[in-house]
Amino acid sequence: MSGKTVAVIPARGGSKGIPGKNIKPFLGLPLVAHSIRAAMAAETVDEVIVSSDDGAILETAVAYGAIGLNRPLNISGDEASSESALLHAVEAHTGCGAAETLVMLQCTSPLTTAAEIDLVVSERDRLNADTAFSVVEVHAFLWRVAPDGTGIGVNHDASKPRQRRQDRPEEFRETGAIYAFGKAGFCEAGQRFFGRSVPVVLPQATEIDLDTPRDWIALEAFARASGRAS
Repeated sequence: MSGKTVAVIPARGGSKGIPGKNIKPFLGLPLVAHSIRAAMAAETVDEVIVSSDDGAILETAVAYGAIGLNRPLNISGDEASSESALLHAVEAHTGCGAAETLVMLQCTSPLTTAAEIDLVVSERDRLNADTAFSVVEVHAFLWRVAPDGTGIGVNHDASKPRQRRQDRPEEFRETGAIYAFGKAGFCEAGQRFFGRSVPVVLPQATEIDLDTPRDWIALEAFARASGRAS
């Protein structure tokens, strides 16, 4: 792989589900610190930037070795996309602007590892893709609810006998943890998916998103029980 790779971690100050989420201690460290440490340990990443509108988050980012980038308030509200933070980073930070590859990491996946980041970045390069993103295999039977309350099978035909797990086609869910894409194509498209996008399966990734206090308790408990709390 050639060219510079920069990881950008969007981390807004506001969080309604879990107040102060991005610097709330998770397994003894501020939540954002887990993503920073994983990115800094990744062999494919040259520089780590945390984009935030919150001074405490930026101070925490610097304390753990990342570059803190102050994000303008007009792209920091509830409606602001993660893409807007990356586009701002490309414009505002020389290192990010000079990058060939951008890696977007989400704070809400604190168990992400350096090896997983390296895998997603490397697979994008190996498969000559524009975007590579982390996924996990899922086996759920998904449903939509019609206006009259009737259930409609999304990934299965409910009118037929229930298939065994091993007989169903493989399906995957986006983890939301890791995205790697070419900077030039991303800036032109303005979104994370463009051109040729390839999913990268992370066999050990968890499926718990940190959106509520209950999620937080569940993920910390899983991390401790599975020996991933160190």
